[in-house]
Amino acid sequence: MNPVIGLDVAKGESQGQAFLDKGKPHGKSIRILHTRDGLDAFHLFLQEIEALAKQQPTVILESTGHYHAPIVQFLEQHHYAYIMINPLISHQAKKSSLRKVKTDAVDAYCLAELFYKEEFDTHKKRGLQLLNLRNLTRQHAAISGLFVQTKLQFLAILDQVFPEYRGVFGDLYSHVSLEILQAFPTSTQVLALDEEVLADKISSLCKSRSPRWARERAQRIREAALRNPFTHTRFESHLFSLDMYIRMILEYKEHLSALEKQIDALAQGIEEYQMIQSIPGIGGKIAATILSEIGEINRFHHPKKLVAFAGVDPSVHSSGKFTATVNHITKRGSSRLRHTLYVAVLCGIRSSGSKKLQAYYNQKRDEGKAYKVAITACVNKLVHWIYAILKRKEAFVDVV
Repeated sequence: MNPVIGLDVAKGESQGQAFLDKGKPHGKSIRILHTRDGLDAFHLFLQEIEALAKQQPTVILESTGHYHAPIVQFLEQHHYAYIMINPLISHQAKKSSLRKVKTDAVDAYCLAELFYKEEFDTHKKRGLQLLNLRNLTRQHAAISGLFVQTKLQFLAILDQVFPEYRGVFGDLYSHVSLEILQAFPTSTQVLALDEEVLADKISSLCKSRSPRWARERAQRIREAALRNPFTHTRFESHLFSLDMYIRMILEYKEHLSALEKQIDALAQGIEEYQMIQSIPGIGGKIAATILSEIGEINRFHHPKKLVAFAGVDPSVHSSGKFTATVNHITKRGSSRLRHTLYVAVLCGIRSSGSKKLQAYYNQKRDEGKAYKVAITACVNKLVHWIYAILKRKEAFVDVV
């Protein structure tokens, strides 16, 4: 016998359907709560199936963000093999049925049937260090997105309060710039202040700079206040919003800095981290993201498997005598890995980047390939290089 349990995972609970063998469903579907008592009951059910089939059952489930985390942790703790599939695969399998039925019980049943139709590899447990690194890099990406949105909202308010303040400091979002703006958000407040007092305030916030630099900034702020079209702020709500966004930006900068230190400290203990950085154009942040998203390279038996995981493999469309000549990439793998590889290629084809990558990019352009097609080809090539580096545990040699 070849027993399997199909699990349709939802928030806080799952629906399971057991099969003792192909075409032999066992009873009705069961409800599994993601609590300690619920998982204990599921363990008894697994033991029951094992006793009937004389073999430990495999569990098949979809990847569902973080909802499957309690189930996966339970299965790993009790040493049960499980298969985690892409929801796209199960969705296509359900579409093959003539009946249009969508319930959790039916989904669990379909997953169990799919186990016998396809040859799936059991999920390989990933190292805790790489999983921690993945969580941190994803958190960094999420907060970076919020940080960008907050800066855009901050600029929208600044344009309605003190637009001429832009350009006073080299970095508008530096601590000294934001704190001075927070203290004196309107041109009226700036002009009412003595220039020497303003210079002393700037100097106290940025002690690494000279007093002369502080006086120059103070003079620039007064000149900006004189040019400011808003002599007074009409809406008090704008001042409240400006203060709020400044606080948020400062907090985000602090959080991102702490995350970057944590990521670097964790990544330094991984041998492959330095190897990936041997490719010109790949720095610490990019290397950490690539490594954490790929995980253990032994999960991929061929570089094409890694290319597919990144979603940069070309799609194929052929029917009868027709064969498409314009094929887009599948984009069905890890979007974070794909985006990071794209950024790595952009850095690599610069004048200070990789000679090999630059030569390959120029070759594709000379062949008449469009810019995006050439970039995608470079991403594909980069994936092959990363695969070879991680497999052989050798540094990259950038010789054309």
